[in-house]
Amino acid sequence: MPLSLFFLLDGVVLATWVVRIPSVKDHLGVTTGGLGVALMCMSIGTVLAMTVSGRLCVRYGTRPVILVSIALVGLMLPVVALAGTMAALCVALAVTGLCYGTVNIGLNSAAVEVEQATQRPIMSVLHGLWSVGGLTGALLGGLVAARLSTGQHFLLVSALVLIATAAFARPLLRGRVPAVSPARGGRRSFGLAVALCGVLAVCTAFGEGAVADWSVLHLRDDLHAGASLAAYGFSAYSVAAALARLAGSRLVRRYGQAAVLVAGALLAGGGILAASWTGSVAVAFGGFVAVGVGLANVFPLAIAQAGALGGPAGVGLAASIGHAGMLGGPPLIGFLADHVGLPGALTAIAVSSGAIVPLTLYLRTRSSRKVLA
Repeated sequence: MPLSLFFLLDGVVLATWVVRIPSVKDHLGVTTGGLGVALMCMSIGTVLAMTVSGRLCVRYGTRPVILVSIALVGLMLPVVALAGTMAALCVALAVTGLCYGTVNIGLNSAAVEVEQATQRPIMSVLHGLWSVGGLTGALLGGLVAARLSTGQHFLLVSALVLIATAAFARPLLRGRVPAVSPARGGRRSFGLAVALCGVLAVCTAFGEGAVADWSVLHLRDDLHAGASLAAYGFSAYSVAAALARLAGSRLVRRYGQAAVLVAGALLAGGGILAASWTGSVAVAFGGFVAVGVGLANVFPLAIAQAGALGGPAGVGLAASIGHAGMLGGPPLIGFLADHVGLPGALTAIAVSSGAIVPLTLYLRTRSSRKVLA
């Protein structure tokens, strides 16, 4: 379906930025803490977008919101590359985050609409395609890292995004389904259930965002991998996440959501500890693969449930909480890295992954157990 293509395209865009973060850092000559400030600006823009994107989806429809916002993200990529000062980079990333956050709410809300209309669980598969897009973008970044400047690379991907958006706009709009209706129930219980979905999402999003933004730098600076090889570290993570998400529905049907979440959290925690403290590039790659497999299905399952409970507004609330972790995590890692080094800072991902376990067990035993039914 056209919607799946936009999930994939969204992953390409994020990976394009991720693999070039070290180049942007070197170009501006900023410290890891300074880079953390710039990433925080992107975080602020994204979270602000998510506070209003749900209302935009309700008013204009999820599909038009997707088309406009992803085109704006494509246009912002060359602007980010052109930033010649720290201030300019912060502004460019804030605007990019604003557009990117809107894309994500639109995509997830549209996916919930399809799930409700077809009565088929597709969220994990669509997020798997997003990870495939991340892999594609990371592989492309690795191929062109030594051949194209950051500006040329971003301009190439920008053209791809705009051409694809124009080509698939009509099929996407033709594929509209009726908007989801929020689940009935008390306002307090609805808000609590959606908030709990958001807390579950934030635990995994923290790790996903930190790995996305700092894995390449860790491989290059701490383990002395070459620029292309370091870019493939995010590729390994993306492959693992994609495969786990594509298999997510089958795993949940066989073992149940709680088992998938708990096992995944433990695997991710062990994986990030291995990747952070090893002196081997190969072991670090294996650790990032474990993180990708472990965290893959937590976010899509949490967002799907929030959407079933509250429609686009539910998606917006849970995703706002979750993306606060995804986009607030990388700046926090940057600040910690200035004091304890990047390996020590990345260890925080093990803590956030571990928090998934008690939260899952708590939700399992509460009256709101529909969240993990």
